[in-house]
Amino acid sequence: MYRLLLISLLLFINSAKLYCQSSNMSLPAIQQQIQHELNSIPGTFALAFINPDNPKQQLLINAKEVFHAASTMKTPVMIEVYRQSSQGKFSLQDSILVKNEFKSIVDGSLYSMNIKDDSGEGLYKMIGKTMTIEALVYDMITYSSNLATNILIDKVGAKNVMITMKALGANDIQVLRGVEDSKAYQQGLNNTTTAYDLMLIFQKMALHQLVNAEVDQAMINVLLEQKFNEIIPAALPKSVKVAHKTGSITGVQHDTGIVYLPDGRKYVLVLLSKNLQDSKQGIAILSKVSGIIYRYMIQK
Repeated sequence: MYRLLLISLLLFINSAKLYCQSSNMSLPAIQQQIQHELNSIPGTFALAFINPDNPKQQLLINAKEVFHAASTMKTPVMIEVYRQSSQGKFSLQDSILVKNEFKSIVDGSLYSMNIKDDSGEGLYKMIGKTMTIEALVYDMITYSSNLATNILIDKVGAKNVMITMKALGANDIQVLRGVEDSKAYQQGLNNTTTAYDLMLIFQKMALHQLVNAEVDQAMINVLLEQKFNEIIPAALPKSVKVAHKTGSITGVQHDTGIVYLPDGRKYVLVLLSKNLQDSKQGIAILSKVSGIIYRYMIQK
């Protein structure tokens, strides 16, 4: 009996030690754990994590590596739409024609979006009709509609998006063109980003330092309605809210945004990938990394 009690006591002590170790993980230890996960599958990854209210609490992995932006470029487009609206250039309630004809940045030749390659298919039923700018932003972010994106880029101008990004300090976010401009793609004229710059704009958004508190919160509210939740939110409790934007093309899976904890704290997390051989594996690993960051945050 005494032997059983002794064994139980030793097991309890060892469990307590393991709990203390796991509940007091440092950022260097977290980085090592994350790097181990990222090294477990083929691909190139980048991570940028920051606590906006305590910027010293930050973790960067390949944060300045350049990636194809995929649909993460839609967040900068949204920022420019809201910025121009706040300046009185138009109202978010203004109507705009839903069209499916766009000019290539290479030679001005016309191209159209293919519904089979797009999400937010319902918007195609509106071609030839009008929608509010606000509704198009919602479709661009929550359903990742490429058609809505191109309509809005035509409205605000890709050059203006980049001017605003540079003004915010995000010099490596390049929004050169709309989506599915095949001639531009063939010439290597792609929208690109880094994890660091996406972290920067989401940090400013979280702190209401992009346009103003009301406008920034309006953008956060749209991001909270995101329909694609396989990466950052997937391993988190439902009580945790995530305002985020994903992006994916062949060999690429991204997720970027602000995570809101039930106790009122928040953090910014950017997860980028490229050269993936198996997208499902990439999604699973990035989701696991999101869970590691979450567990680190709730220990504090």
